[in-house]
Amino acid sequence: MAWSHAHVPDQSGRTALVTGASGGIGLETARLLAERGAHVLLACRSLGRGRAAAARVGGSTEVVRLDLASLDSVREAAERVRGRHGRLDLLVNNAGVMFPSYRRTEDGFEAHFGVNHLGHFALTGLLLDLMTPVPGSRVVTVSSLAHRAGFGALDEDAARSSTGRRSLTAYGRSKLANLLFARELQHRLAAAGAATVSVAAHPGLSPTGLWQGDPPRFLRPVAAAGLRWLAQPADRAALPALRAATDPRVPGGAYLGPSERFESRGEPAPAGSARASRDGAARARLWRLSESLTGVRPPFPSVLAEAEPSGAVCPVTGARG
Repeated sequence: MAWSHAHVPDQSGRTALVTGASGGIGLETARLLAERGAHVLLACRSLGRGRAAAARVGGSTEVVRLDLASLDSVREAAERVRGRHGRLDLLVNNAGVMFPSYRRTEDGFEAHFGVNHLGHFALTGLLLDLMTPVPGSRVVTVSSLAHRAGFGALDEDAARSSTGRRSLTAYGRSKLANLLFARELQHRLAAAGAATVSVAAHPGLSPTGLWQGDPPRFLRPVAAAGLRWLAQPADRAALPALRAATDPRVPGGAYLGPSERFESRGEPAPAGSARASRDGAARARLWRLSESLTGVRPPFPSVLAEAEPSGAVCPVTGARG
């Protein structure tokens, strides 16, 4: 069955936090959730841009300053949310950088890995206890087609490298980490008997502000051609994350993406992923590394994964998550 904006169910009474909500896919995700009645927290690095986005989104919103390149900022944002809200229904880990101007985060991590993965790992861990008792609550982590380019070990050397600013491999490694994190989180949530589920999604290709970085020279003509012929606008690219967040028939552990043109565009459906993203031992190693590097230990029993969980069968598609 085709799935579109019209299928986003009523979200009245729910509280959602969307990172990177000042523009692009994050803004469109926040807009649809607010339109359906959710109270939406727009987590943005710039308060000015966040307030402008909130004015465009309309509905019930608030802006939270969040700089994922700073673990201090992540902790401050989490404390702000905790001080104002006793529960959280949806957490959409959408923000990201690609070929950023800086090489390292404030905490000394490679920029892609620090922002795209470690910042979201810490934020999720600091907010998770607001979610785990809430029926129907979901953590959605946005990965990328580029996770297939994430070659090499996900270890402390990669996390602290200073050579990844213009590296497609470094960006891909961070998006592979997003997918491994989402799957390991689901494994641990299920083992703990939590009400929350974890789902991953990717937007395909979309000409958003993410492409305004400084890509390697060899990639520029490829990216330009791909965006011209394969990309879809941000409101369509937001659909996989929106479905992951709001369709109760999508099981924990699923990975959604566009269904057409090599998963670059089209209706959201179960997506393929690299073998490395299904490595249970790698998931567990990354989790332990992320706890060590961020100092954040998500509040549920530690379960060491030795194999990828089979996943539930999605009644919409018949596919396993």
